[in-house]
Amino acid sequence: MTTTATLTSLAPTATHAAAPRSAPKAARPATAALLVLGSCTSLQAGAALAMRLFPVAGTAGAALLRLSLAATVLLVLARPRVREWRPSQWRAVALYGVSLAGTNGFFYAALARLPLGTAVTIQFIGPLTLASALSKRWRDAGWAGLAVTGVLILGVSSGHGAAGHTQNPAGVAFALVSAAFWALYIVAGSRLSAAVPGRGGLAAGLAIGALALLPFGARGAWQVAGRPHLMLLALGTAVLASVVPYTLEFAALRRAPRRVFGTLLSLEPAVAALAGLVLLGQRVPAAAAGAIALVIAASAGATAGARPRQPAAAGASAFADTGGVGSHASPGSTTNV
Repeated sequence: MTTTATLTSLAPTATHAAAPRSAPKAARPATAALLVLGSCTSLQAGAALAMRLFPVAGTAGAALLRLSLAATVLLVLARPRVREWRPSQWRAVALYGVSLAGTNGFFYAALARLPLGTAVTIQFIGPLTLASALSKRWRDAGWAGLAVTGVLILGVSSGHGAAGHTQNPAGVAFALVSAAFWALYIVAGSRLSAAVPGRGGLAAGLAIGALALLPFGARGAWQVAGRPHLMLLALGTAVLASVVPYTLEFAALRRAPRRVFGTLLSLEPAVAALAGLVLLGQRVPAAAAGAIALVIAASAGATAGARPRQPAAAGASAFADTGGVGSHASPGSTTNV
């Protein structure tokens, strides 16, 4: 969730977000590129770090720790005035929180069974399918079809998962469910940015996401709570996979057009595959590398061919994380959170 994961720029629903209050900075594509690549790298490093928690906390416990610690940090920084929120605003926050929980929880379940690059690549089906469904152009359906082809190749090709096993059908299924929640996350993030200004909604959404994961991850998270070195890993996961990507993507969105931003985020599967190789020793077979390239091409093509729109709120597009999830965070991504 990856940044997350976050191909909010691909989704027409993002246009409903409120405009930023301050004028964007002068376009600096080179700086924006470095910021986005830094966001993707931080997000995938956070995912790799989270995998070290799986043996003790389980996937649900690791996701719970990530969201709860990130929520704590952002609640302290944002200090949202929740008592002033209307019921409609709370509904937007709740929907966003549930989408965060689903995106991250199922992504970590996939990550325990699949290579990092494979899981992130499959996740991209979510926003691409959403963009295709909301578009009236055959071209967008073609890009989504190309991405599906890449995922099908990943599904039938042999690879090595987190434990050294061949491609796991359950892992593919979990990644697809996470992709569906990522699509919901994009819609929910757009509504949240329009309903709740600033970062207060994001902080509260993270808290609700943590509450949604509590029944599934409380026992595992409790096992980590009594071990200081594991709590440091959990805090590092929250910072690398949520706080840092959001901050960098927010800055990138103020320096580059959304189309450029979305195209740069399309490289996230490649960054995830590289992170898996360098940090986890996960080799990428030739067929899997080709499949990842297809999904990247589909994502970049859909972004580059998108019709010009009014800029969305930077906070909304930065939601994503979180897959890996950005997000993006996107992701996810916003981001994969």
